[in-house]
Amino acid sequence: MATAVYLPRAPLIMRRASSSRGRERASLPRGRHLFRLSLAVSAAAGASSAGSPTDAIGASAWDALGGVSVLAAGTGSAVPLTDLWDPTEGVAVVALLRHFGCFCCWELASILKDSMAKFDTVGAKLIAIGVGTPDKARILADRLPFPLDSLYADPERKAYDVLGLYHGLGRTLFSPASAKIYSRLDYIKKATKNYTLEGTPADLSGVLQQGGMFVFRGKELVYAWRDEGTGDHAPLDDVLSVCA
Repeated sequence: MATAVYLPRAPLIMRRASSSRGRERASLPRGRHLFRLSLAVSAAAGASSAGSPTDAIGASAWDALGGVSVLAAGTGSAVPLTDLWDPTEGVAVVALLRHFGCFCCWELASILKDSMAKFDTVGAKLIAIGVGTPDKARILADRLPFPLDSLYADPERKAYDVLGLYHGLGRTLFSPASAKIYSRLDYIKKATKNYTLEGTPADLSGVLQQGGMFVFRGKELVYAWRDEGTGDHAPLDDVLSVCA
């Protein structure tokens, strides 16, 4: 299953984990452990997912995202991702959906839409991003519906690459983490009553992309979740708790 990483404000001490997967562990000076680190940031914003990632705690996610622009669903205009919230003290929930033709992403978008009042209460701005073009994003926005001013498209998956999100056939179709969707079938059915495959990106490599959830407080990354498989979404209560 996916695990969240809560990034404290105190300095972190890095040490190499003994895992064969080569992940690093981070521990607080007080001894609290953050295990199974689930975030990797590419060395440069334009680097492909095949490049060598650096540990997100060892490098600034904010700086890495500095060269990434997303397309506003309503207008199609390119907007630097880090311009979407106040870098001094603004709280942003950056929700990266898989793609606009994914039924699990329609479910997640529905949950996020229904939680807008909760985000407002904790002073957080919701930024939802999906793989595809703005016209594909508008299909989801119109049919779900979903607020256009909170929706963005990333056709080249640049934000996904920079944030080290999973991509591939195994994670998409065969991950054990995806089994949790069976406990949500009733809600998925409700959320997808107007669902259509028309939101699927023309570049079908995009359907193999997994999503994630990140919370920034200004320039500081305070929460990171990387989906281990399709439908393996971050617990919303945890996300709201971090924002408060």
